[in-house]
Amino acid sequence: MLNSLRSIVQEVNAARDMKTALAIIVARVKQVMKTHVCSVYLRDAKGDYVLMATDGLNADAVGKVRLAAGEGLVGRVVVREEPINLEHAEAHPSYQYFPETGEERYSSFLGVPIIHHRKVLGVLVVQQVEQRRFDEGEEAFLVTMSAQLAGVIAHAEATGGVIPVGAKAAQSKFVGVSGASGIAIGEAVVIAPTADLRSVPYQACKDVEAEITFFQRSLVAVRDDIKVLGVKLKERINREEQALFDAYLAMLDDASLGGEVVSRIRKGAVASYAWSEVILEHESIFNSMNDPYLRERATDLRDLGRRVLEYLQESNQKTRVYPDKTILIGEELTASMLGEIPKEKLAGLVSVQGSSNSHVAILARAMDIPTVMGAVDLPYTQIDGRPIIVDGYKGTVYCDPNPQLRKHYKAIYLEEQALVKGLEALKNLPCETQDRYRLPLHVNTGLMADVVRSLERGAEGVGLYRTEVPFLLRDRFPSEEEQRAIYREQLEAFAPHTVTMRTLDIGGDKALPYFPIEEDNPFLGWRGIRVTLDHPEIFLAQIRAMIKASEGLDNLRILLPMITNVQEVDASRALIQRVHKELLEEGYRVRKPQVGVMIEVPAAVYLAPELSRRVDFLSVGSNDLTQYLLAVDRNNAQVADLYQPFHPAVLRALQYIVYAAHDAGISVSICGELAGDPGAAILLMAMGYDVLSMNATNLPKVKSVIRGITFARAKQLLAEVMSMSNGDLIRERIDRELRETGLTRLIRPVASDSN
Repeated sequence: MLNSLRSIVQEVNAARDMKTALAIIVARVKQVMKTHVCSVYLRDAKGDYVLMATDGLNADAVGKVRLAAGEGLVGRVVVREEPINLEHAEAHPSYQYFPETGEERYSSFLGVPIIHHRKVLGVLVVQQVEQRRFDEGEEAFLVTMSAQLAGVIAHAEATGGVIPVGAKAAQSKFVGVSGASGIAIGEAVVIAPTADLRSVPYQACKDVEAEITFFQRSLVAVRDDIKVLGVKLKERINREEQALFDAYLAMLDDASLGGEVVSRIRKGAVASYAWSEVILEHESIFNSMNDPYLRERATDLRDLGRRVLEYLQESNQKTRVYPDKTILIGEELTASMLGEIPKEKLAGLVSVQGSSNSHVAILARAMDIPTVMGAVDLPYTQIDGRPIIVDGYKGTVYCDPNPQLRKHYKAIYLEEQALVKGLEALKNLPCETQDRYRLPLHVNTGLMADVVRSLERGAEGVGLYRTEVPFLLRDRFPSEEEQRAIYREQLEAFAPHTVTMRTLDIGGDKALPYFPIEEDNPFLGWRGIRVTLDHPEIFLAQIRAMIKASEGLDNLRILLPMITNVQEVDASRALIQRVHKELLEEGYRVRKPQVGVMIEVPAAVYLAPELSRRVDFLSVGSNDLTQYLLAVDRNNAQVADLYQPFHPAVLRALQYIVYAAHDAGISVSICGELAGDPGAAILLMAMGYDVLSMNATNLPKVKSVIRGITFARAKQLLAEVMSMSNGDLIRERIDRELRETGLTRLIRPVASDSN
């Protein structure tokens, strides 16, 4: 049955809406298992389980039969969360008869739960006239099928279920990860790469006849291209390969393809979307065939589809009019895409792929644009022009929000604007507690755009300059002189304040297009200092550029990322010492910069005493340290709720690092999201961190909370939470402290989860 399983899943994945997918499921499972009935029950908004599709029961019962959890055999499957296999169903105490289904004819019953993320989304049922118990193989097949379909159904549940493409949808919610904090309310503008059949956004056709004419003209253009290409290659390919061009021409002449596209245009879709739908459906048919030759034809069809799509998308290349509150959405947003939209009109960003460390997320934080990354379930091709809310705090996106949700987020947005204006007065005031404890606040930077905002908001230095950003912006390694010029700008802008420059930190989810690193598990692979020590020519050029850039300023500190042992520190310091000596010999009047280690893996935590004796300072990367301590990928939306910066283990590790650094007589700072959280800043100050480094956006909020509390009270709060063993309760306790201290406005906004 394995081939049948693959075939069904493939067909379901190719379906453009849930109604079609469910019809495929019940028809194909019934066929493969040779049963008389296959039905799917799905959970609705009220928590009932509704008959949504059937092949065998009365079609009129679809949408009408509903059972609560525990009601009937279907409800019992829900409660038990395991299969129920009966040869005489009507004899079971939980059996409940629904006359509208016509199921009285069927005795055998096998129901399995459809579970996604611990929630029972529905029940997959097969029934048969004969009294018999389904065998182990059949039960295993249905269990496997339900597991495969759980993700598909969860996605459909999130996207509005059976609502047709292009129709007005009910409010729906999608979860990703936060790329840049803030709230954005606006209109979706979908941007897609050209000639990508699976990324064509739905758009309504305004002039049907003109669109049909344009479509037919595009087909003629592709026919001409293929004929010319065939002639050019005639002398270079054999007769069998020449037949491919004839096949392409035959497909373009196929009345069924063109007729289907014209029909969909007449129903309201633009030609590019209608063409992509038709090609993908035919490709799915070819892929499901058993004949290898016919399956190969799917590739030919896809290639032909792209050729035609290139012409069809010409109409979309015209200058687009962007709405005033544009929420830019795409499968994988890039910096160039952001540049196409007027700055004053760009309100928010949503990327289906990518992480909080992606280049576009770094840019978004620099530009102060609320952003959600990794919203993998978002049906982005179907929401162009629809109202959208982006919650950059929680990493959630709402499509077609209802009036209540819009009002809720509008209030948060207005509170944000008022808060920013109210905090501007703090710029020139010191960051000190009410009992005069002083805590310097630094910023994390990577772009020159960060500099102005950082200085405007009272930054006292740079705690983390991401040197990989200039590398990401190029199609080759920047030269030593190019790097020197970039670093000099940063050092001059903040002089005499310290600028801590992290050496090249690539790998993980930060790949250079011209230096690809292909790994099964990149976060535990070749990244950070491991790459640069393996390529000393890259490391030496960067260190030379940094030290040369600091001449006459002497405000440079160098930070080594992803350190896991003392050998890496010793090797790095030896290379830095070598560069400094060479530059002095070359006539440069430069000081040897302080060198520090980034603590971001558990090994470095436990080695903190030994590392502290070898370096001038420590800097904690709270984002990576949290994910490694908890074994949770912070960019994976499926386990986002397990990424807890206030987890007791994280807090204990952070405190241990401070003790180790101060025992060795060196300073310790912390950068990452935790440092920019107003509530967390209280704890970090009480732990003894000498500097907090954060995004410029959060700096005024953190300064406000530090100025609103005493150091003595912060120490009391720290002692209280360090005795707690639940991260959620720790977060609640901190929020309560902010409220009791009169700093309620600085609590991170929490939106209602109701749909």
